[in-house]
Amino acid sequence: MVNRRDIGSLVGLGAAAAALAAGSVASPALAQSQPESTFAQIRRTKKLRIAGIVGTEPYYHKDIATGQWSGFCVSMATELAKAMEAEVEIIESTWGNSVLDLQANKIDIMFGLSPTPSRALIVEFTRPIMNNTFTIIAKSGFEPKSWDDLNKPEVKVAVDIGSTHDLYARRTLPKATLVALKSPDEAVLAVQSGRADCLIQVAMLSLVTVKKNAKVGKVIIPTPVAAQPTCCGVRVDSDTRFRTYVDNWLEYSRALGALREWILGSLSLVNIQEQDIPPGLQF
Repeated sequence: MVNRRDIGSLVGLGAAAAALAAGSVASPALAQSQPESTFAQIRRTKKLRIAGIVGTEPYYHKDIATGQWSGFCVSMATELAKAMEAEVEIIESTWGNSVLDLQANKIDIMFGLSPTPSRALIVEFTRPIMNNTFTIIAKSGFEPKSWDDLNKPEVKVAVDIGSTHDLYARRTLPKATLVALKSPDEAVLAVQSGRADCLIQVAMLSLVTVKKNAKVGKVIIPTPVAAQPTCCGVRVDSDTRFRTYVDNWLEYSRALGALREWILGSLSLVNIQEQDIPPGLQF
């Protein structure tokens, strides 16, 4: 004979079973509502979308006549896409907008980003592609040896506002007189016109600057040598497989010597050969 307690138990079991059944039915719908991961999207579309920035050689170069892209970051993207059995799709953008493009799912990865704390709040970063050494371009006759030589009120140092050069100068050279300007071109003109004694740029840019205009000055690597990591930015994703894949691919490419080949190849776009690179400069 089934008593009232037994009936209550059976009802409870039935309710639990119904809840489990409902959960099992709802699970596929819940799974379908989750956004597609970056890794899955690339594998499905066979497209690796990156941002391209005009006039930022040797990172990116766009041939005006043909519309073809080349440069260090484009070489890397092409090889990464090939490894993922995909093709590169380049969307024209800017350094500033590239982070927003990642957030908006307009691109899948951004090459050549500095992993600043503010950027890390909204995107994720891979392991470093390389360490980009901080250098100065010094006017003729001005030849400091160390960062301490620059950290004096009488020394005028040009920087482009908001850049990593600007941030580094404010942290490292608090006593120097900073000439803060809106763009890298204005910083170059400041040295060329005598308004500044030098300007700070990372090595990949300073080599290009001096090659384009030797009258600006001389590239110097002050001691102690200081560098910043250059990474790939990727979208925040609960599935971390894409970031992990890029990390592994970068290490594999570095071990093969491919990263150095891509750097030297991109510098040749602006007529910089290996012998033009200052002794002791490492990427």
